[in-house]
Amino acid sequence: MSDVRIGKSRVYASDLGLGTNAVGGHNIHPNLNDETGKDVLRTAINNGITVLDTAFAYGYGRSEELIGEVLQEPEFDRSRIIIATKAAHDPENNYQFNNSPEFLRKSVEEALQRLQTTYIDIFYIHFPDEATPKNEAIAALHQLKEEGKIRAIGVSNFSLEQLKEANQNGYVDIVEERYSLIHRELEEELFPYLKEKRISFVPYFPLASGLLTGKYQKEDRFEESDPRSKRPDFNGERFTEVIEKVDQLKPIAKAYDATVAQLVLAWYMKHPQIDVVIPGAKRPEQVAANAKAVDIRLSTEDYDKIDQLFK
Repeated sequence: MSDVRIGKSRVYASDLGLGTNAVGGHNIHPNLNDETGKDVLRTAINNGITVLDTAFAYGYGRSEELIGEVLQEPEFDRSRIIIATKAAHDPENNYQFNNSPEFLRKSVEEALQRLQTTYIDIFYIHFPDEATPKNEAIAALHQLKEEGKIRAIGVSNFSLEQLKEANQNGYVDIVEERYSLIHRELEEELFPYLKEKRISFVPYFPLASGLLTGKYQKEDRFEESDPRSKRPDFNGERFTEVIEKVDQLKPIAKAYDATVAQLVLAWYMKHPQIDVVIPGAKRPEQVAANAKAVDIRLSTEDYDKIDQLFK
């Protein structure tokens, strides 16, 4: 895998990572098994994936605990793993968002304990709150960076204006936001700002909850009890349009002896504005399959063809 520099920091990460909300995220996914989650982590590391993207909100600390346990196993070298975690949900205030300097310091200290490590490679403010000046929140993280407790500073789910306020002193290294082939609103305003300020970008939900994997058919319908039935992407003309476009990816993927999901991940890794892509996985075999995306040498012609198809 290629190594990419995270913003202006000294952190270098693989361009394919692992999103871990299904590792210990019992509040997000029903019927998770922690041992399976650990196997997902092991499979990722053994396949060259060095970025483990987690958050306090994934199981309210359980995901971080499982990562910490796996990284204590003798076959793994902590110094070669990039841990990215996030905080904003305040358990002392009904999990409302909190960006205060006091809360962020407490969150970092507690995450270090759960992760069983002395430093966090990338620490994000997971969501903005309504009260804290964003430059003050980032200043608190900068102090923690100076102390060696975190190595790179990130924000997630911030508007462009909030990001500009946060980055007044140029301390933000990385931004994580929803972006995919079917959700491209960020290209117009956010991407030019990130490029200008040398801020790295990580898209979450890169496979659009499975829509970009080729596993759905136009005829598929979802029961009212299924959360997908409430989401615009999975309904009506929008769903049909997306599936028709994904179907056009299948011959391109076949030419690379790849799955549609692997092809889409390869597209992200070739994207000039994307530094790390972090597909999630519930099972070890999903991680192993995703890791094969790094072997695809996507031509510029095919990159542009995919780009235009989903414009």
